[in-house]
This record gives sequence, C-alpha cells and structure tokens, in this order.
Amino acid sequence: MDILIAILALGGLGLLFGLVLSIASKVFYVEEDPRLQELRECLPGADCGGCGYTGCGGYAEAVLNGKAEIGKCAAGGDECAQAMAAVMGLTAEKTERKIALVRCKGYKGVDENGKITGARLKGEYEGIKDCLAATKVAGRGPLICKYGCLGFGTCTTACKYDAIHIVDGIAKVDREKCVGCMACAKVCPRDLIVPVDYNHYTVIACASKARGATTIRGCSSGCIGCGQCVKACPYDAIRVEDNLAIIDYSKCTSCGLCAIICPQQMIASPVKTTPELSQLVKAALKK
Repeated sequence: MDILIAILALGGLGLLFGLVLSIASKVFYVEEDPRLQELRECLPGADCGGCGYTGCGGYAEAVLNGKAEIGKCAAGGDECAQAMAAVMGLTAEKTERKIALVRCKGYKGVDENGKITGARLKGEYEGIKDCLAATKVAGRGPLICKYGCLGFGTCTTACKYDAIHIVDGIAKVDREKCVGCMACAKVCPRDLIVPVDYNHYTVIACASKARGATTIRGCSSGCIGCGQCVKACPYDAIRVEDNLAIIDYSKCTSCGLCAIICPQQMIASPVKTTPELSQLVKAALKK
C-alpha cells in the first residue's frame, strides 16, 4: 500500500509540474519571426565564421535584428546576398567574389644547379608540425625571413573547403575551391594571408617589409623594394611602401608589365614571364 501511495504521489506531482510547464510555455511564448528561418536557408550552412558571427544562424539573426549588413557571407557570395536581401525586402549591392592569397612565393629547396632557392632556413625544425608552435622557437621560427610561410599546414587544417594545401613547403590556394571565408588567415601566425578579388590575377606574392639587402639574405624570391615595377606600370597602379610593392586594384589592368620587369620574379601575373620577354620590356622602358 505504501508503495502504491508513493507511486500515485509521484505521478500526481509529475502531472502538476507538467501542467505548470505547459501553462508557462503558453504565457512566456515568444513567436519567432518567420524570416529568420528563411535567412538561414539562404546561407550555405558551413558555419565557417568568415562573417564574424558564430555560425550561419548567428549571422542570420544579426541581419534580422539590423545588427549586421547583408553581404558578409563570403562562402555564399553574391547569390546568397541577393537572396537575403529579397527576404528582408531590401536591395543589395553586387558582392564581388573574394579569395585568399598567401603572400609568399618562397619555395624552400635547391635547384638543378645546387643553388638554394626561395626562403632560406637557419636550422631544421623538429617540433610540433604547427605554424604557431614553430614561431615560439629559434627566434620566431626556422626561417631567416620573419615574413615567410612556415609551411606546417595550420591553415590547411582550418579550411573547411579543402582549398589550401602545402605545395613545395608553401601554402597554396586553389582559386576555384576557395570561397574567401578567410578561416586560414585567422590562424596564420604571420598574417600572410589576405583577401583579394577573384578577378584580379596580378598579385604581390610577398609580405616582407625588410630592406632589400635583408630580404635577399633570407629569401631569393622576396620583394626588395627596388621600384622597377613602379617605373614599368603605365597606369600608376603600383607603389612601394615600407620596402614592399603594393597594387592599387582600382587602377590595375593586369597587363603583367610589373611581373615581367620584377628582378625577383615575385609578382604573380596571368602573363607568362620569360627571360627573353623581360629583356625586351627592359629595353623598351629605357627608350
């Protein structure tokens, strides 16, 4: 009998608490704006954090509440921006596709003549295969150049789109796979990775702000701030600041002259550079 009473008492308490919770859910119910779910559906669902919010849900909620601008989703691109604008009854400007650029071209190795090419090592690193860990030893890492890519793949681990890989000791971005979320940039301890427009093919593949002589000691492919690219550009689209060449993409036409004239061959361009072409351009500029 005592057991039966206990069971009935517990059952009664359960029913009472259930009733209280049911009433409370009705009293305190907050209706969700149906546009929130529509905004979530516009987003790719990658939760990469490139927008600056905690996942796609956080960004959708921020847009709904007027705390974030439409067009911050790099992974979704312009299609996503236009869809979100339609949900909110707004007009969104066209979003240009961005991709990541690793500002380092220094292949670490030896050419067929036995000459060291690219970034030079000051010692062999045998620690944890992580870029941040490598910067904590041997005076900011095993490279002489303090701006060079360490090549331990921390950025490749961060990328959710398989768009960045270590090739010949340097991080390389797959232009077609990259969505510009910049998750790789957030984990790079040397701040080498920056966003660039997908349609701009001429880029400065170096981040060194050291003097030319210092750069050459650490890397055979680094920018030495010589200014030859500035003289070669007919559009005034390139300048040198802090010993580093910088491109003004509002003026750049990707003609490739800067890449051809560069003695370090560190400017990437759609124009294929050869020694013969370089000599022709130099001769033409002297006239």
